[in-house]
Amino acid sequence: MMPSLSALRVFEAAARLNSFSRAADELHVTHAAVSHQIRLLEDWFGRPLFLREKRTVRLVPDATALAQTLSVSLARIEAETRAFRMKATGELTVACIASIATRWLIPALPDFLKPNPDINVRVVYAMGEQRFREGDCDVLITLGEDRSETRESTWLFSRANRPVVSPAYLARRGMPETAEAIAAADLLHDETPDRWLKWCRKAGLQMDGPLRGPVFQDFNLLATAVIAGHGIALCPTEVFRRELDNGDLVILSDIETLTDESYFLVTARPASVAAGKFRDWFCGLAGSFRESG
Repeated sequence: MMPSLSALRVFEAAARLNSFSRAADELHVTHAAVSHQIRLLEDWFGRPLFLREKRTVRLVPDATALAQTLSVSLARIEAETRAFRMKATGELTVACIASIATRWLIPALPDFLKPNPDINVRVVYAMGEQRFREGDCDVLITLGEDRSETRESTWLFSRANRPVVSPAYLARRGMPETAEAIAAADLLHDETPDRWLKWCRKAGLQMDGPLRGPVFQDFNLLATAVIAGHGIALCPTEVFRRELDNGDLVILSDIETLTDESYFLVTARPASVAAGKFRDWFCGLAGSFRESG
């Protein structure tokens, strides 16, 4: 006899994350449910698995090997069950943040589908910095790396932001030659003016008051506005590589922000055959655009 698989899954998540609360968030259950499952497992083993220290928990040293074995085993089970399901449905679910989906994935997707007619791709939205969860998707394209042993993260490109503008705007307003001229122009904001304030500080500018200009809650709304010539936007230049290469947008300054952030493609480890094919294709696409830039 062995303990329940659900209890082992809860234990693996709590051990990997070193937190009952974070395990509850990952598994979409309550903190109380996690504590209950851990207690049942400790009763089954007849010994504690975690040291409770006020608001934190810590895995007992003797349970480390068990946690590591479970991580590898659960990852294999998840990969095999998804691969088995894939053979029956032929469906590959790709969760992708909106900026990458609209500017990279969707325009190029036929190039993947044509040589892989047996794979039915389902594209769904991912939130920024969303973490990979087996069962929700087969491939995740998002901000940030997943360093879990059961996930494989592949670097795509940097999120470094620079000021960009359309030639139509420059034809009407002229080229801003300095950082001061850029800051005094029609600025477009992604969610908050704070990002432009950070750019101004990095450019060595002292801003006396709040920055003006429309604020767009969604990145794709901002993209539409800057391409239409409404003003200057801080945008990740690699995301706009097509528009920059085509001359639809122009970079105004080499001063960058968010240089420490990047986009990653995440799959289970090991990835299914279909997910592996998609990863190789999309990462090759990203690499070709980096080389052309």
